[in-house]
Amino acid sequence: METAVALLQNISGGILIGGVYALVGTGLSLIFGVMRVINFAHGEFLAVGMYLALVGHAAFGLEPYLAMLLVAPLGFFVAFSIERLVLSRLVDSPEQSTLLATLGLALILSNALLLLFGAEPKTMYVSYATATVNLGRVTLSIPLLLAGFVATMIILALYLFLTKTEPGRAVRATAENRLGAELVGINTLAVHSVVFGLGSLIAMAAGFVLMPLLFAIPTVGAGFTLKAFVVTVLGGMGSISGAIGGGLVLGLAEVLGASYLSTGYRDAYGLIAFLAVLLLRPEGLFGRTIKRV
Repeated sequence: METAVALLQNISGGILIGGVYALVGTGLSLIFGVMRVINFAHGEFLAVGMYLALVGHAAFGLEPYLAMLLVAPLGFFVAFSIERLVLSRLVDSPEQSTLLATLGLALILSNALLLLFGAEPKTMYVSYATATVNLGRVTLSIPLLLAGFVATMIILALYLFLTKTEPGRAVRATAENRLGAELVGINTLAVHSVVFGLGSLIAMAAGFVLMPLLFAIPTVGAGFTLKAFVVTVLGGMGSISGAIGGGLVLGLAEVLGASYLSTGYRDAYGLIAFLAVLLLRPEGLFGRTIKRV
């Protein structure tokens, strides 16, 4: 019985942290699916979100979730402007150009955070930091439960935007066939800017929800860029639903591996799952099978 309870405890924790990973991967999948750009600065936008949550809490006493709502328009505008000023000029350039541009952007953002906040790890204490709730014999952390819930709501909002609104249909049309979308009057360059803004905003939102759980350091983004890439490839490049599945797989692999094998190799278990999926299904768990001729 105790073994079963421990397993349920680990699975529930893996699903909740996997939901946050899914949120991080969803933003990267959205950008790649529409723009065909692998954004190496994705994790740095998450780090920016963490530090904005810290500033909002330290200066105004704001909870991270309230601060996220207040800062969201500014975050979207900044990412939108970056795409218009930099990436939009590289639309028809070789892939290396966009890769180098986003890598340069990552370096700029991480060093700006280092300059502004220093290298010391910083954390946020909230009143519910150590609070838990019991579901039967399973104990769940309130901050982790809130993070999973907020991640689910943001992904649901993105789904409704993409499927139920005209701008969302324009995004899907651009992702499916850019030339065809332009022929029916869709401004695909504007769509790219909106998509980059949304994808980066989703990464920032992940930073806000993670702040009560983690320490913030200027270089934290690099690790989450790797996790976002793993989630995206696990689920299938450009697939939003795939990012959800990939995030859950990564979360479960890390938590179960740390619990039953060794906590010292927590990050390695996700990479092992990543390599196993690539070997068995190179297009990802939910990606379309690529026919080779």
